[in-house]
Amino acid sequence: MSNYTKRELRRLILNVFSGENLILNIRNLSYLPRWIVLGIDLIVLIASFFFTKLIINGIGLHYIGFENKAPYICLILGVNVFFFWIFRTYAGIIRHSSYTDAIKLLFSQISVLVFFVIVNTVFQYFYGFKIYLNTALFMNMVLSFCGLFLYRVVVKQVFEQFFSERNNVNLPRTVIYGTDANALAVANALKLEKPTRFKIVGFVDRNSQNSSKRMMDLPILIQKKKLPTLMRSVGAEGVIIADKSLSKEERLLIVEQCLEFNYKVYIVPLITDWENQKEISQKVKNLQIEDLLDRKPIVLDGKSISKQLKDKTVLITGAAGSIGSEIVRQVLLFHPKKIIALDQAETPLHHLCLELSALNTEVTIVTVVADIRNRDAMNRVFNDYMPEVVYHAAAYKHVPLMEANPSQAILTNVDGTKNIADLSCKYKVKSFVMVSTDKAVNPSNVMGASKRIAEKYVQSLQLKSNVDRNAKSTKFITTRFGNVLGSNGSVVPLFTRQIAEGGPITITHPDIIRYFMTIPEACQLVLEAGAMGKGGEIYIFDMGKPVKIIDLARKMIKLAGFVPDEDIKIKIVGLRPGEKLYEELLNDTSKTIPTHHHKIMIAEEIQEEFEILHDEIEELITIANFHKKEAIVAKMKKIVPEFKSMNSTYEVLDK
Repeated sequence: MSNYTKRELRRLILNVFSGENLILNIRNLSYLPRWIVLGIDLIVLIASFFFTKLIINGIGLHYIGFENKAPYICLILGVNVFFFWIFRTYAGIIRHSSYTDAIKLLFSQISVLVFFVIVNTVFQYFYGFKIYLNTALFMNMVLSFCGLFLYRVVVKQVFEQFFSERNNVNLPRTVIYGTDANALAVANALKLEKPTRFKIVGFVDRNSQNSSKRMMDLPILIQKKKLPTLMRSVGAEGVIIADKSLSKEERLLIVEQCLEFNYKVYIVPLITDWENQKEISQKVKNLQIEDLLDRKPIVLDGKSISKQLKDKTVLITGAAGSIGSEIVRQVLLFHPKKIIALDQAETPLHHLCLELSALNTEVTIVTVVADIRNRDAMNRVFNDYMPEVVYHAAAYKHVPLMEANPSQAILTNVDGTKNIADLSCKYKVKSFVMVSTDKAVNPSNVMGASKRIAEKYVQSLQLKSNVDRNAKSTKFITTRFGNVLGSNGSVVPLFTRQIAEGGPITITHPDIIRYFMTIPEACQLVLEAGAMGKGGEIYIFDMGKPVKIIDLARKMIKLAGFVPDEDIKIKIVGLRPGEKLYEELLNDTSKTIPTHHHKIMIAEEIQEEFEILHDEIEELITIANFHKKEAIVAKMKKIVPEFKSMNSTYEVLDK
C-alpha cells in the first residue's frame, strides 16, 4: 500500500471517529435498534446474575446447586427473553420510555421469579432438591429490574440531551397553564417533539398549592395576579392552556388578558392516550377565532333525528357548499339508506365525493351535478331516487353580487326553491327543510328579499296542504340563522387571507355588528329543527351575543401574532350596497314561540294564500328572465313590503 493511500485511509478513519461526527451520528439516530436493546438487556442480566452470585457466595451459600452452571445460566437468560417478548418490553422506543414501560419490566421480572420458584418447587417435590436458591432468585430479580430500568432512564436522558433544541434562543419561551396530569402529558410530549416548537419555562398553578415544588425540573409559578403579569416576570411569550378543570368563562378570560398584551395563546384538548406523545404534541394548536365564541355545546335529540333519517333516502341540494357539505357529514351519522348530494359546482362536489369515498360507511352516496333552476333535471333526480327527506341549502348568498344581478338571485333563490318544493309535493317527500338567512328579515338587499320570497312560497305550500287537509302531504320547514364562521363568503376567511398578505384588513363600517355561529352548530340545529317540525314553521336559532366586526378583526390580528394598527392596518371602506349595520332574526310584526330546545324558537310570520302568492311569484320569475333590474326589484318590493333598500341604487324605488 502506497504512502498516499495510507494517509488517505488514516484521514478517513480519524474523520469517521471524530467528535463532531460521533455527535452527528447520535443526532441522526432516531431510535436504538431492537437488537442493540436486547444486547444491552442481556449484558444487564448477566451482570445482575454474577453480582448476585458474588453476594450469595460471600455468605457461604450457592446460587446454583450444580457444578456445570452454564446451562442453568442460559436457562435464566432464555426465560427472561421469553417474558420480555410476552410483555412486549420492546414495543416502545427507549428514549420515549415511561412509567408503563417500567411496569412492563417489573411484571416480566416477577414472572421470571415465579417461574423459577415453581421449577424449584417441582424439583423439591420429585427429586428432593432445588436447582436455584430462592433468596438468590429474588435478589437477582431486584437487581435485574433496577439495572434494566436504570439504563433506560440513562438512554432517555442522553437522547433528550442530544435531540432537544431547548438551548435554541429562537424558540418562543412558553408557560403551560395547569399542573394536572393533562398539563404534564403535554409538557412531556412537547419536550420530545422534533423539531421543537417551544421552550417550556414553567407551569402555572392557579390554586397556590405548589409554590415550593417543581415539575420536570421546571418551576411551578403561582398565579397571584393576572396571567400576563406572571408571564412578563419569567420572560414568556406565550401560554399553552392545558388545565382541563377550567370553565369556558375562565378560559375566555385568560385568552382576553393574553391577547390584550399580545401574548400568543395555544390550546390543547383533553388527553386520552397519554402514551402517544406525537399525537399529544400535534394537538397543541394556535387558538382559533371559533374558540373565542362564548357558546355552550349543543345537545341534540338524537332519537327524533334518527327516527326521521335512519334508513331513509335523503336529498341535499347545495351539497358542495360549506353548509350543505356539513349537513351531508352529519346526516351520515344517523345511518340513512341513501344520500343524494346535488350541486351545480363540479369541482367542490368532486372534492366532497373524494372525502366521502374515503369513509368506511355502508350508506349509499350518490353525487349529482345539476342546477336546481332546471326543472326537468330536478324532476329526473326525484323520479330516479324518490327522496323521503330534502335539505335545501342551494342558494346564491353574496349580497353585493346579488345586488348587481337581481335576476340571478330570483332564478336561483326563488325559482330554484320553487322547483325543489313543488317536486317535493309531487313525489310525496315526507319532510322539506329549507336553509334560510337572517338577511330575509326586514330585508335591505336583493339577496335577503329573494330568500324571504322563497320562505313565503314554502310557507304557502304548507298552508295549502293544511287547507286541503292532506295528512300525507309534505312538511315544509324553514330554518333561519345568521353568519357562519368559516363558511364561503364569511369575513373570517377574508380576514385570514388579508392578514397573510400583510394587510390591510378591510371593514365596511366601524360600528357594524353580526351574529356568528360555527358551521357544525348551524347544521346540528338544522337537523334538530327538521326533526321537531310539524310543518309551516320558521325556526330561528339562538346566535349568542352579537360580535362587533372590528373587534373580531383585532382579535384575529392578535391571534396571528401581530399588533393591530401597527403591523396590520384596519381600513374602513364604507358600507356595501344593501348592507345593514346589524342583522335581525325577526320581522317587526313577528313573535317567537319557544320549543323544547332552548336554542331554537319558532317565528310567527304572517302567512299568505297560495294562489295569490303563486301568481305574484310566477310574474316575478317571468320578469327575471328578461333581466330588467329595476322591474325585478320593484316587483320584489311589492311581494315583500318590508323590503327597504340600503346604500343601493334601488333606494329610489322606495320613494
